[in-house]
This record gives sequence, structure tokens and C-alpha cells, in this order.
Amino acid sequence: MSLAPQPERSSPPSLPSGNPIPGITLSVTAVAAVLIAISVAARAMIAHRGYLSYDDFPLVSMAEKHGLSPDYLFGLFNNHLMPAGQLVTWMTNQVGGFTYTPYLTLLVVGQLAVSIALYRLLHLMLEPGWAVLVPLSIFLFSPLTLEATSWWAVGINMLPMQLAMILAVGAQVKYIRTRRPKHLVTLGLSIAFGLIFFEKALLAVALVFLTTLCLYTRGGPFRSLWTTIRRWWPSWAVLTNISVLFLLFYLLRSTSSLRRPSSVQEVITFVTQMFGNTLFPGMVGGPWQWMAAGDGAPVTAPVEAFRWAATGVVVLLMAFTVWLRGAEAGRAWLLMFLYTALVAGLLGATRLGSIYSGVAGAVPRYIADVMVVVAIAAGAAFCGVRREGIEEAAAPVRPRARLLTGPRALPVLAFVIVLLGASAGLTSIRFGDEWAIKKGRDYLLTAKAELAAAPAGTVFMDGTVPEDVVGRLSAPYNKQSEFFSPLGKDGPIFVIQSRQLSAFDEGGHIRRAWVNGVSAQPGPVQGCGYRITGAPVTVPLQSTVFDYWWVVRIAYLSDKNASATLRIGSGELIPFDVHQGLNEVFALASGGGNTVEIDLLGDGAGVCTDEITVGQVVPAPAG
Repeated sequence: MSLAPQPERSSPPSLPSGNPIPGITLSVTAVAAVLIAISVAARAMIAHRGYLSYDDFPLVSMAEKHGLSPDYLFGLFNNHLMPAGQLVTWMTNQVGGFTYTPYLTLLVVGQLAVSIALYRLLHLMLEPGWAVLVPLSIFLFSPLTLEATSWWAVGINMLPMQLAMILAVGAQVKYIRTRRPKHLVTLGLSIAFGLIFFEKALLAVALVFLTTLCLYTRGGPFRSLWTTIRRWWPSWAVLTNISVLFLLFYLLRSTSSLRRPSSVQEVITFVTQMFGNTLFPGMVGGPWQWMAAGDGAPVTAPVEAFRWAATGVVVLLMAFTVWLRGAEAGRAWLLMFLYTALVAGLLGATRLGSIYSGVAGAVPRYIADVMVVVAIAAGAAFCGVRREGIEEAAAPVRPRARLLTGPRALPVLAFVIVLLGASAGLTSIRFGDEWAIKKGRDYLLTAKAELAAAPAGTVFMDGTVPEDVVGRLSAPYNKQSEFFSPLGKDGPIFVIQSRQLSAFDEGGHIRRAWVNGVSAQPGPVQGCGYRITGAPVTVPLQSTVFDYWWVVRIAYLSDKNASATLRIGSGELIPFDVHQGLNEVFALASGGGNTVEIDLLGDGAGVCTDEITVGQVVPAPAG
């Protein structure tokens, strides 16, 4: 045996773990750009079929009514603190008013920003390769986020929150790797950015913590928790200070939204809907079928077979990734379930026990933020987390984990993405069919056309718009005067008294006004009813009306012009003019009781009336 030194065997050069191969990275980025473009374009086309909806109208009306005062910017809307959202809505209203295009443009730009940011985050966090396109596609094409890119009131909250979640996690990952303080600044600014749009962005703080705990530590739960707190305590110091300051400011201005479920069955139904109807189908391109929910976006309504099929597919995918990567994949899916549990707890505490609890788990916008976490978790489970710069030693890489990184995996990955896109495409088209039905748009366009054609002097008394245009829970912004305020001089003219009054019907058409309510008892004078001359006459009603603002309609015959007053019960005296001949008057009055008093001011005039009604203005009956 020779003891002479042997020449070293040459081996192919290898890149350090986690460093992407430039050619592959450029190709993946190019395909990601195409997927993002397709997703954003498809969402724009779907959203364009619809219009502003429900809460959008109050937001636009508030922007029209208020200037950029602190009370407007920091006032609560449906108990939401959203100063940046109010500012953006105000600016958009100045440009377009009721025109949908500026709002849609901002939603499209927001989705583009979120999509690009998510790809950059996945590229930062995950081992390089084509498999990264799978979690990206799960987010890009998820029908569960269609509301956020179609409905202004949802998107102005949710898109900034999603962006804040992505930027905050990215900043934390960079801090974990480098310990540079500048990333703590970015972390804090990311959370602050989300909070000025939506108070729910506080959950981004929880996401940062859970991501660090589940993906960047090793060992059992207690060891992982202790490592997370001890090693990265500067992050928690920054996030705690921001969270406490925001909560103090928010809680001092808000009212409690907490509720209590009415039964255990209500909780079971909610959880079943949230996972079986919404989350699991949404992860694989579902729910495939929707149920209309008034003028807003539809809610998920998959048939039972599809629910079980989606659940089975998701469970199989999770099992496959655990077989592929072991505990690393298990911890990734744990991240998704822990964050979803937080969202479920928040929803359960604020939605159950209300009139909406029966469908709370089927409303996609409530878990649109979860889809960001699903993409992160799926990415970590499929691709693995890049470990360079991380103090925790990487777990041994299983040989089978390379199944998704080789060239042979490309056809499989492409097939999965195409299948996911086709599934999501079918669901999205059906969403668009429901979203295109907009009672608010039709009501507004009809009213605008009729106002343009109406004769001069057409006036209205303020009333409410149809319930399926703006609901009563949005009062006072369900009033016609608030709803039409962005129309300015082209809008309707509202009065509190008139001889000739018009009213909008349910479709926005202008009709002659009538009063629906309590009528007077027949008068004692044959052929006259109640004879009013120089003394007050008390007219009894057929029933009592409670103390409120009412419209009084009086049809009368007068022998000359005069002045008069009326009042309901012992309420405020309301002056009105009497005109010679056969006439009617509509007058707004406050009061309550079972009588209406009418008094002619001055001598000489004589009035007969047998038609007096106290109630609300409605369109006159046809014919």
C-alpha cells in the first residue's frame, strides 16, 4: 500500500444553502410576474362588473359632508378607527364622487402592491425554487379575497392590513438574520401603517410573534416560547409599545362590540362554516358556489360533497408536506391554525349572538387576512425556510424534501398551479355574476336620470333609501339627503313643507308623494268634513301616534288665501299657507297624540277638509 499523498478528488462546486441560483431565480420571478399580472387583471374585470355597495355610500357621504378635520379623520365608522381610510376616501371623492373607476383603480393598485410584496416575502423566507409559485398562487387566485379587491369599504381596510402583515413579517425575518436596528424601525412602521387603516391590523403583531415562534425556533413548545421571547425581545418591546398606545387611543373612543354566543350549537355552526365552507375550500380555489347577501358580496355556500372534498384535499396536502419535511412542515401548518384561531376568537366575540351569526363563518372578508398566513405556511411547508443567518441549527434535510426542487417536479408544479387557477377561475366567475347585481347602482342611476328630466320646482321630503341600498344600521347615512349629497346641485332638493311634493320609489323613480300613516276620523259636516273658520279646530285621529317627527298631509278646499297653523297633539305649532281652491299641503311636524289641531289666522277665510293623515312620506299609489 502506497503512503504517498493521493490527489484530491474534484467535486462539483455547490452554492451555500439558501443562495438562489441566478438563472432559476430570474425564471421564477418572471413567471411570478405573469401570475401576478393575470391575477390583478382578472380581479379588475370581476370588480368592474359591480359598483359601490352598502357601507361605501355612507363613507362617500361622510367624505362629502365633512372637511379634513380631526373629528372626521379620527371619528369611528361602524366602530372602526380608520383615519387613513377616511383620508383616502375623502381624496377619492374629490376626484370622482360616485364614479366607481377611481375607487376600483385604487383597489387594483393595492392588490398589485400586496401581491408583489408577498412574492418578495416568499423569496426572502423560503428556499429557492419553482415550488415557491404554489403558495404564491394560493394567495393570488384565492376567491376569499375577492371582496377586498371589489368592495371599497372592505378593500380600504383589508388591503393595507395585508400589506402591513407582509412588510412586518419581512422586517422581522431580516432582523432575525442581521440584528440590525433599522429593521426594528421598519417593523414598527409597518404595524403603524396597518393600524391607521384598520384596528384589526393589531393581529399583525400576533402574526410576527407566531411566525418567529413556529418557523425560527426549534424544540418543544416551552423551549420555543422562551427562545422567541429571550432572543428577539427588542422586537416585542417595539410591538408592545405601539400596541398599547394604539389600544389606549382606540378604546377611549370606541364602544364595546363584545357579544356572547346564544348557544353551543351557534359556536359549532360558526366553526364548521369558517373551516368547512370558507377556509379549506378557499385554499384550493373554492367555494365554487355562492349565496347572495343583499347588495353586498355573496357568502360561501358550497354543497356538502364539495366541502368534504376540499377538506380532504387540504388534509392530504398537509400530510404530504409533513411526510416531505417532517416537523418543519408541521410547525408551518401550526402557524396557520394558531393565527386562524385568533381570528375565529375575535369574530366569535363580536359577531356571534347577533342577527348575523348564522352566516358569520361564511363571510370571506372576515378571514381575508388569513390567506396571507396560508401562503406563508404553505410556502414553509412546501419549500422549507431559508436558514442562513439564523442561530438555530437547521434540522437535517430529508432526501425526499428534494422532490419539489428538481426539474422533474416542474410538470407536477405546473399542473397544480393550472388546476388551482381553473378551480379559482370558476369560483371567481360565479362571484362576479353575484357581484354584478347592484341595487344601489341601479337606484342611483335611475334617480339621477329622473332628476335630470324632472320639471323645475320638483322637491322632496327627506326619507330613507331602500334597505337593500343602505341598511338602517348605517343611520343617519341611510337618509336620502345624505345618500344623494355627493351629487351636489344635481341632487334632489329637500324641503320641510310643500304644496306639491315628490318621492322616490324603491327603484329610484320619481313619483307624486303620499303620506302613509294614521288618518283623521270622518268630519261631522256633510260635504265638508271639518269646517275651519276663525277658531282652532281639533281633529281626532283614528289612533294615537307616538312623539316623533311626522309628516302631516292635509287636503282642503278654501274660499280664499290665508295663513294657518297645525300641530300634532300638544306639539310644536307649524305655520303654513292656505291657498284658494282645492289644494293639499305636506308639512313636517313634531309631536304625538291622537289629535291634529288646525287654526286659521285672521278673519274671513273658510276651509273644508276631510283628508288629514299623519305618518311618513311614500310614493303615491299607482292610478
